[in-house]
Amino acid sequence: MVDELTPETVRERIERDDEFDLIDIRDDEDYAEGHLPDAERVSIEELEETVVDRDWADDVVVYCYIGQTSVQAARLIDEYGDAERVASMAGGYDAWEPLESSTAD
Repeated sequence: MVDELTPETVRERIERDDEFDLIDIRDDEDYAEGHLPDAERVSIEELEETVVDRDWADDVVVYCYIGQTSVQAARLIDEYGDAERVASMAGGYDAWEPLESSTAD
């Protein structure tokens, strides 16, 4: 089973500069409009094609829009990738945005 991390936990890991792969599986347009710091955009199709061959970090966090598809993507990485720990961000990017609003102009 894949773990779920809260957006707050993911934020703390980013701020501590922890070493992990942060994967955004939303579409290109939404990624271009905004994404988590240092997140890499990877479509589900790309993920399915490259999951076995990719050199994953020991820790991987995946997020989508609301945290459902990312659980499936995290399971795929957990099963076929070489990462030691894989998690999905609970609530997805929708849960992240309210955290950002306090720093908006």
